[in-house]
Amino acid sequence: MALKHISCYFRAHLLWILAFFPAVFAQLSPDFYTWSCPYLPMIVKFNVQRAVENDMRIAASLLRLHFHDCIVDGCEGSVLLDDTNDMKGEKNAPPNKNSLRGFDVIDDIKADVERFCPFTVSCTDILTLAAREAVYLSGGPYWPVGLGRRDGTKASENSANEQIPSPIKPLDNIIAKFTSKGLDLKDVVVLSGGHTIGYAQCFTFKRRLFDFNGSGKPDPTLDNSLLTSLRGTCPNKDDSNTKLAPLDSASTYTFDSAYYSNLVNNEGLLESDQALMSDPRTAALVNSYYADPKLFYKDFGASMARLGSVGVLTGQSGQIRKKCGTVNY
Repeated sequence: MALKHISCYFRAHLLWILAFFPAVFAQLSPDFYTWSCPYLPMIVKFNVQRAVENDMRIAASLLRLHFHDCIVDGCEGSVLLDDTNDMKGEKNAPPNKNSLRGFDVIDDIKADVERFCPFTVSCTDILTLAAREAVYLSGGPYWPVGLGRRDGTKASENSANEQIPSPIKPLDNIIAKFTSKGLDLKDVVVLSGGHTIGYAQCFTFKRRLFDFNGSGKPDPTLDNSLLTSLRGTCPNKDDSNTKLAPLDSASTYTFDSAYYSNLVNNEGLLESDQALMSDPRTAALVNSYYADPKLFYKDFGASMARLGSVGVLTGQSGQIRKKCGTVNY
């Protein structure tokens, strides 16, 4: 009888703490799943490693998938949701359609996780871990990932259209989209360094090759040898729009600081990338990462941690989806 009274006392005390200090229990922690799903890190690592071995482009795709999730209404897995009769989501919004990849990798990880610890790990946490693992497997930094996010229950095509930065918009527009999420100018420069791996479709930069700002001439800031090479990959024809060019031709699949070397040498592929070198607010940071790759690695991990904390759902908010593409009903 005494034990029962003690148990009831502690239960009541715990409920009181939760009621008055919910934020204490809602913080992200790298140890969040230590007891509830101890094999999670191993499952994520195995699946991402297998995916990268089968397709080296997938590392950049997973990093981009995570960014496109967090920059649109926060990190809550909305980018993973399929369209329904009642909801037009983010997957098929113009900035994402026929562009985002890696959904199958996240689904595979989720299926494995559900076998070991059902209804425990959110799809959002899986995506966040997968992005970190993809960077690390590509030679990049390893940073602590706080866990405990929950999944959202809705997605918005309009939000994706409005909030995802465009590679052809002015730098001020891109900075504004970052700062609206609580990120800063340094995060813009650092996270853009993720373009050290991956590819871009021709339509995202082709106007730099043939008709920059309606001039009928190429972008004068673009290196001549790179211009010639890119015109061979992306001729001035509509059927070349979806062809691919590496964001960093020097080390396409290796996460390093060569991205900043490219900017210093006027070899940035996207307008939004090269603009970082031409703007005095950001040029100093570009030069510092060009000169000190270790600093870039350190700052990239810190910026990714900040990105991964944008608009997260914790505690009793949202849900733990059984399948990443659909909401639990």
